[in-house]
Parts: sequence; C-alpha cells; structure tokens
Amino acid sequence: MLTPKFEHLVKQLQVLPGVGQKSAQRMALHLLSKKRPQGVSLAQALETAMCDIKECSRCHSFSDDDICPICADVRRSDSELCVVESAADVMAIEQSGAFRGRYFVLGGHLSPIDGINADDLHIDELIIRLKNSAIDELILATGATVEGQTTAFFISDAARPFVGKITRLAQGIPMGGELEFVDSLTLHQALQNRAFI
Repeated sequence: MLTPKFEHLVKQLQVLPGVGQKSAQRMALHLLSKKRPQGVSLAQALETAMCDIKECSRCHSFSDDDICPICADVRRSDSELCVVESAADVMAIEQSGAFRGRYFVLGGHLSPIDGINADDLHIDELIIRLKNSAIDELILATGATVEGQTTAFFISDAARPFVGKITRLAQGIPMGGELEFVDSLTLHQALQNRAFI
C-alpha cells in the first residue's frame, strides 16, 4: 500500500502535461529510489520559479525581471512585431534563430466554445502598442488551428489601421515530408502559398 505522502507526490506530478498516474508513479519512485538530492534541487527550482518568474510587462513572455531579456535587447529590431499565443511559441521561434524583432504574447487564442474571447487575451494592449509604436510589419504567428486562424483574422482586422504590413507565417509541407503522407488540408495550404525558387 502506498503512503499518503507518496500518493500526494504522484498526484502533484500529474499536473504536468502528458503525465498520467503510471508515469507519475515511475517518476516518484525514481526520485525516491535513486535521485533524492536531485529531487530536492528540483523542488527548490520549482519553488523559485513559481515565486520569482513573472510576465514581462512589455511582451507578456516570461521574465525574471519587469522587462524580459528580448525586450531589453537594444540590438533587436523595433520595426517588426511577432504576435504569438504563448511563451512556448517565443522559445520555438528563438531556437530557429530566424527572427530578430520583438514579440507580443497573447496568452492564448480565441475560442468561443471554451468561453475565451478577445477580453481574455492581451489584444487591446496589442492594439495600443501598435498605435503608439512605429511598427512596419506585424507578423501573426498564431497556430495553424481553426482557433489560431480565427485569432489571426481578428487581430488583422483590428490592427490594419495602425500598421502597413501584416503577414502570417507560411504553412505547408514540413521539411523532409513526403507528399503521400501529408494531409489534404496541409497540401492545400502548401499549394495556395507556393513560392518562387
């Protein structure tokens, strides 16, 4: 029989995405059996992160300070603003090394079914930023889902009076993908967004 403290640990580990009861039990057993010092370090890192990491007051990504390192970096272009749904999207784009502008994190996407509307996101703040800044290009990097597309169209309509160029990330066949395995919607997008070579 499991102890109440062990069961509590397992239950808390299950808050992580993709971690069910069996995975949480394996993690807990591994930490208790072989990695107690690392488990203590993990607990301390979690406590520090939960208490000290906050939203950047400018872009809404995560930061240790009021302004995140990307917003504070004077080498980045102020004329390009990339709108994403989450801080995870910022991390993904940064890892690509292809973008040297600024970001704005919405905090999700529009989803009427889930009760998420424009007031639940940072869209009003985005429009104020566009009014008060010299943004040459607004890059809408929301997801390729129906909700992501809806969010991009909504923002595009609201932002059009304040920015000259509004673009969307290209969509289509992934690098290394073979046509026979690509779904019809992705293939349709790829044909619609084909480029010169």
